[in-house]
Amino acid sequence: MFVDSHCHLDCIDLTDFDGSFDTLIQKTNDAGVEHMLCVGINLEKYPDMLALVADYPQISVSVGIHPMHDDLLDADYIKSLAGNPKVVAIGETGLDYYYHKGDNLIQQQRFRSHIQIANDMDKPVIVHTRDAGQDTLEILRSENAEKCSGVIHCFTETMEFAEKALELGFMISFSGITTFRNADALREVAKHVPDDCLLIETDAPYLAPAPHRGKQNWPGLVKHVAETLAEVRDTSVEEIAKISKENYYRLFGNN
Repeated sequence: MFVDSHCHLDCIDLTDFDGSFDTLIQKTNDAGVEHMLCVGINLEKYPDMLALVADYPQISVSVGIHPMHDDLLDADYIKSLAGNPKVVAIGETGLDYYYHKGDNLIQQQRFRSHIQIANDMDKPVIVHTRDAGQDTLEILRSENAEKCSGVIHCFTETMEFAEKALELGFMISFSGITTFRNADALREVAKHVPDDCLLIETDAPYLAPAPHRGKQNWPGLVKHVAETLAEVRDTSVEEIAKISKENYYRLFGNN
């Protein structure tokens, strides 16, 4: 029923799942999640992440360097990893000026490189942006990101930002933050994103939605994001699941 368009399965503490990755995936399946995108955040851990999920057809992966990691970017190496048929996207990449201050040029250069790789590999790019909206949009435009397209994940920006990202052919993905009590402005944005540009995600193990806020997140909780979007968009959970699933497969394919 659901697709979790962004999670970090290799970061989940399996203590909550009897110490078993199989149990985690089984519980996720039982919760109605049919597919997950396990997102890469650094190159050092990427081989272990890929090995963990390799035997699960319901899990796709991405490869890239999160803006809060300091890995050196080797474009040829990332391209070689992205050649694996399980890899459906480049990232997550982007800009984070909230946690990382004073190294903006390095982040910007790395972000540009990821977009260039995505264009070269004809794969969508997964974008993280925090306190960096203007620069994020400028780099997306200047690097012709409309060619590869992609998603603004864990969206927390304004409607104006969303409209400009949509003009570039990007989708907008909403996380458990939409369920938080103080997220009225974000829910207002979620109300207006076009049906064919909407994705849902957990960003597990982070940002667990209400009523599980403060606990470890996992893909089975993506239903709470769908419930909130259904409420603010005056539709059903089933419709949110349907359109977000169709959008996911249109953007990332189905391997």
